[in-house]
Amino acid sequence: MDTQTTMILAKAIVAGLSALGAGCGMSGGIGPGIGEGYAVGKAIESMARQPEMRGTLTTTMFMGCAVAETTGIYSLIIALILIFANPLIGYFNF
Repeated sequence: MDTQTTMILAKAIVAGLSALGAGCGMSGGIGPGIGEGYAVGKAIESMARQPEMRGTLTTTMFMGCAVAETTGIYSLIIALILIFANPLIGYFNF
């Protein structure tokens, strides 16, 4: 194989594996989704039992959901970097 073909093949392999890694990395969105659903369900259950605590429970629920969502957002950012601004492709300068 000549150098041009080797470089194209190496970049294609890196791009394909980066897309695969981005897809696997997005599995990081599963945990926050389950956790937030559980937290909201428990907050609604608590509000049904004690309606006077609605304001406090809502504030605490939103803060907890915001903290839990950060891991999903981080995995989305890494996936977008791997797909659109892949820093690994620049390493193959034959």
